[in-house]
Amino acid sequence: MPETTAAVFSVEDAMDELGRIYSAYHAMPGNTIPILQDMQETFGYIPEEAVNWIADRLGAPRSTFFGVATFYSQFNLVPRGRRIITVCCGTACHVKGAEKLLARAQSELGLPDGQETTDDMEFTLNKVACLGTCSMAPAVLVDRKMHGGMKPDVLAREIKSMKKEA
Repeated sequence: MPETTAAVFSVEDAMDELGRIYSAYHAMPGNTIPILQDMQETFGYIPEEAVNWIADRLGAPRSTFFGVATFYSQFNLVPRGRRIITVCCGTACHVKGAEKLLARAQSELGLPDGQETTDDMEFTLNKVACLGTCSMAPAVLVDRKMHGGMKPDVLAREIKSMKKEA
């Protein structure tokens, strides 16, 4: 994977945030998902070192956290771009041209095959199996805003507009 401008996570630099997360959840039963959600909200993703730090202090198996983080698609174990574009490629969206949307977005973002995030960490392009919005096919989620009936040219204009804002 190409080098990016993303900062490397450091437990030492994140002690205040980690301490806050630990304090908020250490006495709460069933705290795995809330801890992971808080980590992702705080750091933009779930750093392995942060999970290890929290798990060790809780006396919990690290595998518990990683099992949950890898099971639910809402969690990310790698840094993501500031702007997130998610293309639904489920059956209804596929039939209505999702692959063309995905190809156009990759082209507009300059992303080679296999790379999801731009080198400048501005954009992440996700391909998902289903967004649960089949009646809106093809559907694209742009920074948590759903766009139904998306066309490649419209998506390209949206990406160009977001690039100008960056």
